[in-house]
Amino acid sequence: MLSVLANDLPALQVVVPLVSAPLCLILARWPRIVWLLCLAASWTSLAIAIELLDQVLSGGTISYAMGGWAAPWGIEYRIDAVNAYVILIVTGIASVVMPYANQSVAKEIPADRVPLFYALLMLCLTGLLGMTITGDAFNVFVFLEISSLSMYGLISMGRDRRALTSAFQYLVMGTIGGTFILVGIGFLYVVTGTLNMADLAMRLPEVTQLRTLHTGFAFLVVGIGLKLAMFPLHLWLPNAYAYAPSTATAFIAATATKVAVYALLRFVFTVIGPVIAYQDLPFGEIAKVLAVLGLVTGSFVAIFQENVKRMLAYSSVAQIGYILLGIGLATVMGLTASMLHLFNHALIKGALFMAVGCLFYRTRSVRLDDLRGIGRKMPWSFGAFVIAGLSLIGVPLTAGFVSKWYLVQASLEVGQWPLAVLVLGGSLLAIIYIWRVVEIAWFGSPSTRAAEATEAPLGLLIPTWILVLANLYFGTHTGLTVGVANLAARTLAEGLR
Repeated sequence: MLSVLANDLPALQVVVPLVSAPLCLILARWPRIVWLLCLAASWTSLAIAIELLDQVLSGGTISYAMGGWAAPWGIEYRIDAVNAYVILIVTGIASVVMPYANQSVAKEIPADRVPLFYALLMLCLTGLLGMTITGDAFNVFVFLEISSLSMYGLISMGRDRRALTSAFQYLVMGTIGGTFILVGIGFLYVVTGTLNMADLAMRLPEVTQLRTLHTGFAFLVVGIGLKLAMFPLHLWLPNAYAYAPSTATAFIAATATKVAVYALLRFVFTVIGPVIAYQDLPFGEIAKVLAVLGLVTGSFVAIFQENVKRMLAYSSVAQIGYILLGIGLATVMGLTASMLHLFNHALIKGALFMAVGCLFYRTRSVRLDDLRGIGRKMPWSFGAFVIAGLSLIGVPLTAGFVSKWYLVQASLEVGQWPLAVLVLGGSLLAIIYIWRVVEIAWFGSPSTRAAEATEAPLGLLIPTWILVLANLYFGTHTGLTVGVANLAARTLAEGLR
């Protein structure tokens, strides 16, 4: 089937989840069919992503002109090693989260709102894939808004009333971020007269000294930085992750910030160019400073959280610091480490939040006091949390170790040994907050909620353990991830030479 539609796969990558969203509402009377539709859409998207990555690896960059209108006059979908890699991350997570959603959503979302939840989830997937695949700067903003609006709705569906407050806080900050991005794109259009990214990359070297360009770049960095929860623009993230439904948290945490990082990489290295970003402007130094602050602050704050989901949210701020640090180094090794951690962190955080969702399924709480002793009552669920936590720390033979090892190497390669020490220090801080959960949940006397708990159903455990085992597999079999990440890094770093 894919071979017949091979020429239209870039468009289908966005169309499949987009068409699924309204169908979820049309078929609202049959929730089971709605879930099966979303499951089929996510698996189809994954199959398309795998085929697109294979085409890129074997034949190079793919250019798809929407409606037959050639770029730069028409809208172009452009796929190279960088976004093919990110598309695989997003669709891979979606294809694992969707089976998990069947029982988790039924437990946490009122029955009459389940079809709406799935419709928003499909729209979120559409927006993230569209942001990643488009070669048009304005369409990045359009798809960003599609994903953001759907995320606001997903977060607000949490049963805790604080979910509404969290969604509203994200709405306000997300709107500010989106406005900054739109203004930045507008500045680029003013100085070039085009919105096609490849065309922008060719025209911007002629106007490198214009303050309009520098201002536009600053707006883009701040706007995208807010979307990717870069320190100190991360204030929306802890509550959003803490009070959203478990399925929404797992999907958003594993995908949304990764796509925002991709958008930053694309604008910095492909559109603006590293010469302007790192030589004319101090982007590299600023990125390294904010990365270190995020890494240290996020890890320290995570240690003192009583809500496990908030703890993992602040941990995400720290992990984004790792990714940003590799970008700030502006070397092939640094970019390889960042691209690796995009993939590995998606596996780690997806597994952790799904494991926490398993615990929540039985206890109806993610507070440490309520999870006291839960490890002995739900060994498979908590075992998944422990292994994913080891990967977050960066223990050898796990995926998290691989990307941190490359980041240490990248820091030493440019003589920045203090950064290598900070990377190791961040892992030590991660040991503290992960061990804090292990100590309470395994060695503590069972709380009232934990004493009544039984193991999570297989419908939740199997998808969770798929991601857990993926953390172990890609921690020992690094050929695919390192190879593709290095190819993506070299594609981005062409302007560095």
